[in-house]
Amino acid sequence: MSETERPITEAVALRIGLAARALPDVEPSRLVQVLLDVTGGAPPTPAALQALTVRRLKTALDGALSDQPSDQLKTAVAYLRGEARVTEVAADLPVPAPYAEGDMPGSIRVALASNVAESLDGHFGTCARFLIYQVNAEEARLIDVRHAESGRTEARDKNDLRAEQIRDCHLLYVVSIGGPAAAKVVRHAVHPVKRVEGGEARAVLGELRAALRSPPPWLAKAMGVACAPAWSDADD
Repeated sequence: MSETERPITEAVALRIGLAARALPDVEPSRLVQVLLDVTGGAPPTPAALQALTVRRLKTALDGALSDQPSDQLKTAVAYLRGEARVTEVAADLPVPAPYAEGDMPGSIRVALASNVAESLDGHFGTCARFLIYQVNAEEARLIDVRHAESGRTEARDKNDLRAEQIRDCHLLYVVSIGGPAAAKVVRHAVHPVKRVEGGEARAVLGELRAALRSPPPWLAKAMGVACAPAWSDADD
């Protein structure tokens, strides 16, 4: 498959949709044409959008957007770069339930990398948000939705910032995560769990709830409890 035939990912499609909302006088299809001009015809990627500037957006496709208000263009670029918080406008955003420390005895905190609705479908470095659940053997409760950091500072890169966002969690579920990024997560005592096939969050956490009744060694270690004697090393 050539670069021009690769489909736009759901995370990028969400960014483009939000940017289109910020430009009410521009048809979404026109915005896509402008972005394709920016990328040389290849479907936009998170890396390509991260490099986008207001000036480049205004001059692309022979200045197709040059007559749009500057404030709207700035907002659109912020969405495209993944820097603007999308939690207030994403129609599919799940709603957290109330939670106070101590509400769920024997529970652990779990982060899921997500792009769409209540799904495990995100890569650590490019997901739109982290869904945060409190989980024990009886219940999995969504307690927070955190917009994933997409920028960087002079001293810290994006993956450092993302790892810090979930430092209060025991586990992190992702579709994919690179070795250096995984090391940053582990540094915060968070255990990354890669599930390439992804899935609905509630189904994934249902399996975890079952495992919590008699945790295997890797899970017991992440929880900070002694391993259940019924499990052997072969179950790790």
